[in-house]
Amino acid sequence: MKLRRLLLLTAVLSLFGGSAIYADTITQKVRIIVNKQELDDQGVLEDGKAYVGVRNLADLMKALVFWDDSAKKVSIAKPNVHIFLMDGSKPFGGVERGKKSFKIFSQVDNLTVPINAFKVTIADPYGDEKDIEAHTSKESDFPTDKDNFWFTSADYTYNFGSVGKYTIRFWMKAVDGGGYQVVSEKTVFAK
Repeated sequence: MKLRRLLLLTAVLSLFGGSAIYADTITQKVRIIVNKQELDDQGVLEDGKAYVGVRNLADLMKALVFWDDSAKKVSIAKPNVHIFLMDGSKPFGGVERGKKSFKIFSQVDNLTVPINAFKVTIADPYGDEKDIEAHTSKESDFPTDKDNFWFTSADYTYNFGSVGKYTIRFWMKAVDGGGYQVVSEKTVFAK
C-alpha cells in the first residue's frame, strides 16, 4: 500500500514538474526596443506574438494611459505636442553654459481625452528635474474640452551650468488617468 502511494505521488509530481517546464518553453522572454530605447520590463513571446506591458509602451510613446476597471479596458491617447524654445522671437535648440532666459512655446492638438492639468519641467544632464510652469483646470483660461490649444510660458531663467543634454518635458494629467504623464520631450544641448 505504501509503495502504491509512493508511485502515485511520484507520478503526480512528475506531471506537475513536466507541465511547468513545458509551459516555460511555450512563453519566451523577449527584449522590446522602441526608437533605440529598451523597455524596462521584458516582453513575452507566445504563439509567435510578442506581448508587452501597456504602461511601459505608453511611456515610450509619450502617451496618456488609463484603466477603466468597470469595463476592464485600457485606453491609450497620444496627443501631438510640439515644443519650441524661444529667446525673444528667435527659436533655439542649443545654448552656451550659464544663465539663460527663455520662453517655452507649445502647440497641442489631437487631444482626444479631457485633461485637468499640465506642466512643463526641465531636467539637467544628471536627471535633477525642476518645474518651470504648471496649470490646472481651476484656472479660468485653462483649455478644457478642447482637442487643441497653444501654450506659451512666462519668461524663465535657468542656469545651464554643465555641459550636456537638458530635457524639457511637457506633462499632462488626464481627468480619468491618475497622475502626470510625459507626452512630449525636447532636448537642448549646452556646450
